Amino acid sequence: MSAQGDCEFLVKPKAWLITARTLYPADFNIQYEMYSIERNAERTASAGRLLYDIFVNFPEQPVVWREIAVITAALRNDSQDKHAQFLKGVFETLPGPVQCKMLLKATEQCFNTLEKAEMLLLLLKRFPESVVQHGVSLGESLLEAETVENLDTPVNCFRKLFVCDVLPLILNNADMCLPVSLLYKYMHKAAEFYICYVTREPSADAQMQGSQEVGGLKSPGRGRSQRCVIDGLSEKASVVTEPWERLLEMVGVVGSLCDWQGEKASRSYSELLQRVSELCRYMSATDSEGFARCCAQIVTCCTLVLFHSAFHYVSAVQPSLFQGHVSLSSCPWVLLEDLSSVYTDVEVERKHTHKKRKLADGREKTMSSDDEDMLVKGRGRHIVVNKAEMPGWAETLEHFRTARESWDLLHSHQSLETEFLKICSTWKTEMWMWFRIFLTDMIIYQGQYRKALSSLALMSSLQLQQNQNQNSLSSSSSLEMQRAIIQQASCHYALGEYRVTHALTLTLSHTHTLTHTHTHTLSRSLESLSPLLLGNDLRLVPCSSKSILPFCLQLMLACFKLRAFTDNRDDLALGHVVVLLQYDWPQGENLFLKAVDKICQQGSFQYENFFNYVTNIDMLEEFAYLRTTEGGRVQLELLPNQGMLIKHHTVTRGITKGVKEDFRLAMERQVSRCGENLLTVLHRFCINEKIILVQSLP
Repeated sequence: MSAQGDCEFLVKPKAWLITARTLYPADFNIQYEMYSIERNAERTASAGRLLYDIFVNFPEQPVVWREIAVITAALRNDSQDKHAQFLKGVFETLPGPVQCKMLLKATEQCFNTLEKAEMLLLLLKRFPESVVQHGVSLGESLLEAETVENLDTPVNCFRKLFVCDVLPLILNNADMCLPVSLLYKYMHKAAEFYICYVTREPSADAQMQGSQEVGGLKSPGRGRSQRCVIDGLSEKASVVTEPWERLLEMVGVVGSLCDWQGEKASRSYSELLQRVSELCRYMSATDSEGFARCCAQIVTCCTLVLFHSAFHYVSAVQPSLFQGHVSLSSCPWVLLEDLSSVYTDVEVERKHTHKKRKLADGREKTMSSDDEDMLVKGRGRHIVVNKAEMPGWAETLEHFRTARESWDLLHSHQSLETEFLKICSTWKTEMWMWFRIFLTDMIIYQGQYRKALSSLALMSSLQLQQNQNQNSLSSSSSLEMQRAIIQQASCHYALGEYRVTHALTLTLSHTHTLTHTHTHTLSRSLESLSPLLLGNDLRLVPCSSKSILPFCLQLMLACFKLRAFTDNRDDLALGHVVVLLQYDWPQGENLFLKAVDKICQQGSFQYENFFNYVTNIDMLEEFAYLRTTEGGRVQLELLPNQGMLIKHHTVTRGITKGVKEDFRLAMERQVSRCGENLLTVLHRFCINEKIILVQSLP
């Protein structure tokens, strides 16, 4: 057949259909067939005119609604597919009122709640005047669907559509006039969603991404949990950009609608806190209506500032808790008692001057205890942090301070506290592991150690529950458990419960892998601290062997030091102090000299583990010197069973020459061990002497 014949073959049926369409305008099949030809040929204008005709004349035909469903699906998607773009073009050719009517009718044809909501949302976006009529009803239907589905998280498809799509249309429509109570309800719903979105935890099957539908609609089952994907939505539709900024912008809009005091269109979270802090000062002087309005404003703003700052603090100290962090293996940081003064809070009455002394005379010191007192005097409780290890330390501590101020403000008045507790109860913040971490650190900062222990117990139970839900114990959760243990030990120490402190510390020392670390780590850390932060009460350290093992040794030293230097003689505690002082030598030089003074005053000293764990050359020389006439001829029983050996030599020889020779040989052997890895020696000390270490504390 020729090309002309082909053309005639195609044109003639179309001509017949045009004629038939004119002769039989009430015949749906003829009208729809004509539309199909224009649609398949992708002639936008003519297909649009024909679609308009069949929609107006045959609104009850199922085929029409199937076609409209295909078109509206293309409108809801962001697909750049050629056919999808053609279908959008067909819809655009329709008159506005027809588009509106078509979308409303299409909405009525939907039985799936999520599809119906997205269809109605499409209507609201294209025809803002319809927001007044349909906006609130759509929002309420989404919130109701969330309740009916009994979803276990506010980060779900219904809340996401409400908060990110529907609510902005409602709030920014000048013709809307909502009750203040409804505005607060919507504000709190939005805040809960945004906060839970940014603080969501990494899922156990984060690496096992399921197939995603391009269309974006799925059944929102409760059991599914995929990284960066909200159940019921596509991965693209699940993304919420700049959630904290969106929330702050919404606060400004709601504030202006609620006629808040001094409300501005935009401000930072810190400015938000500053404003409500000023408002608190004269809140009690207002009438009942003004008091209620002020109370609602303060609670809403303070709550958002609290969670914003607490999140940024916790994301810095325990980043692996949150989804989307670049490195899930980042080790957590832990807030502990600052024990750096364990070496420096003693007065030394004398210094030995014998020729073999190689202690720290003339060595450079970082700062004296007097200097530290001068810095701390008149200031609040501070947190020491190594600037080299935490580059954003200033911002992290500022967030911690802001969150504490917000918490204090929310608890400064009974009415504020009551409303805040209502929000916490509704949001189930008691189940937020990340917020429990902040609360625990804040309570420790406040010095309420008994309360902090209760908070740590709650945190452990939450961690256990999460591990059971995930049916796994990840390396990050193991680190979190170790973090809780060392914090418990620190709190028990602050309460004077040294035996419990020691038991927890020894338990922790078993879990950390030892690496070769230079023994002057703490000295270098002190030198890298900001001078304004040196010598304070708390220390923020990474939860790694490099930092935790030294803290454990300091904690043990602090416990035994209190027992070793009392008026009562306790050679065992004094010996433990000597062993522990080897770490970070010569930081503990003054304390060691005080121990030597006490031994000299006693005239004798017994510690049979001396040659098992003391390898510091300066200490060995000092103890060798104590045996000489110049050193005071102190009787030292440092060998195992030396008491029995003395009796044996006295009976057989009448003198203790053999014991002296044994001591000399033992000291020579010990000098040859001075090159051993000190942390390995101290770790062996913690493990082998665990029972006696715990029993020797009250």
